[in-house]
Amino acid sequence: MRSEKLNLRIAGVLFILATAAPILTTVFVGFLGGSIAGVTNPEYIHIMAVSEKQVMITVMIELVWALSVIGIPIMLFAKLKEYDLNLALGFFSLRFVEGICTLMGTVALLLLLSLSQNTAGQDPLFLTGVGDLLLSVRKWTFLIGPGVFWSLSPLILNYVLYQTRWVPAWLSIWGLVGALVSLLVYLLMFFGFENLDALFIPIAVQEIVFAVWLITKGFIPAPLNSNQTR
Repeated sequence: MRSEKLNLRIAGVLFILATAAPILTTVFVGFLGGSIAGVTNPEYIHIMAVSEKQVMITVMIELVWALSVIGIPIMLFAKLKEYDLNLALGFFSLRFVEGICTLMGTVALLLLLSLSQNTAGQDPLFLTGVGDLLLSVRKWTFLIGPGVFWSLSPLILNYVLYQTRWVPAWLSIWGLVGALVSLLVYLLMFFGFENLDALFIPIAVQEIVFAVWLITKGFIPAPLNSNQTR
């Protein structure tokens, strides 16, 4: 029981870190644009060249982000498999892919930094072409990992929470609705729809509330509504 409570508290802290990290990145590299930051600054290569510290801070934030999203299912796995092993594995897999995609975006950011520091004698069109390609890698890995795959993970988690009543029903229903909206928004982004960031607020706030619940209260002891995995 003590070990379970500790795991839940750690998971709560990791949820907060994973939710805050993508917002914090815009503070330091908002000039690269993106879903929250908006349009990319046309001078982003020059700005990167004189903002090495900001870029490296962003790299550290994204490493914490990736480790957090991978750590969450590790901390919750033992509890989730009490309800259904397959769903526990699905949750773990989705968040693992999210973490890998986050790291791929971080590698693209480091390559952009290297590009910006080696512009002497380079064709401006070449630099812009390579830079835009790396920005595209960062954009698409975000949409696939922290976008679509992440949106699927709270669907699994909150379905289990609703079935087991380990948290109040209102909290798990809030998570299910928020995750469905988030998934729809990310899918629309694949087809060029933008300026939908306000629709992410419900799931972002729910994850913070859920995280605080895990840290302060843990899971409510309740009988399972399905056959316990053996």
